Amino acid sequence: MTIFSVSEPAFVYTEALGLGPQPGITRRDPSDVIRVDDTYYVWYTRTDRGPSGYDATVWYATSLDGHTWSEQGEAVARGAPGEWDEQSAFTPGILLADEVYYLFYTSVDRPFSEAAHTAIGAAVADSPHGPWVKLEGNPVLEPGPVERFDSHRVDDSCLIARGGEYWLYYKGRQMGLSPAETKMGLAIARDPAGPYVKVSSDPVIPCGHEVLVWPHGPGVACLVSMGPKSLWYAEDGIEFGMVCELSDRPSAPGAYRPDAFDGPTRGQGICWGICQVCPPDARPYLARFDCDLTPGH
Repeated sequence: MTIFSVSEPAFVYTEALGLGPQPGITRRDPSDVIRVDDTYYVWYTRTDRGPSGYDATVWYATSLDGHTWSEQGEAVARGAPGEWDEQSAFTPGILLADEVYYLFYTSVDRPFSEAAHTAIGAAVADSPHGPWVKLEGNPVLEPGPVERFDSHRVDDSCLIARGGEYWLYYKGRQMGLSPAETKMGLAIARDPAGPYVKVSSDPVIPCGHEVLVWPHGPGVACLVSMGPKSLWYAEDGIEFGMVCELSDRPSAPGAYRPDAFDGPTRGQGICWGICQVCPPDARPYLARFDCDLTPGH
């Protein structure tokens, strides 16, 4: 079996009706998409306070067909004054484990500045509609020591179940480096609420920015957005190698990964998802992408 069904995937973009451009509203950084019964769910960063996610909260929307979406409202709010997440809640990631939903999200130090640190927390619910209760152990993942690649920022969680454990992939940035020098790390837990333990002091991918991983054949695949745009693969989920460079790649993609939490022997890959669009003269909004990133034969 070959790793991918095509040598370089093509991405087709269409409207995500209901989540498109809206004056004064920013929607960005969607989670991966899940399906519960006959309904698809996606979570995302939303704010009316500017184009970034550093002053925002997590909202969600539902769809019956993956094309037309209905915004349902806020899922995770900012924390109260003095709490670790009082500044913002953004870049959500979803995990389903034992019929319980875990919504991971990032927050940043208050007051916000480019020198501020980020950390990852989570909230739990019995339904994808919530209500979401933040974990007492938040944040579940924090920046490492000064010498590590993630000493400044940890952000953008993307989770899969593998080998009876929960694998949290994230992006990390070292103190003093730019966003273009972001790398990808991995932390693993036996319980979905943690504790999450980083697998090593080294990144699993030495470049990238936004995180999208999925079970693919016997291993794990990853789309990387910068340094360069590329497709990566690791049979063990840790030792990644670049498969190919890409001429195109969706921005901040979240995919529909039907077997992400099943711990599959052979993952079926991905075919569509939701991504962000960042026009130079307007607020970011969400769109749909379609592709063929499935295992070859």
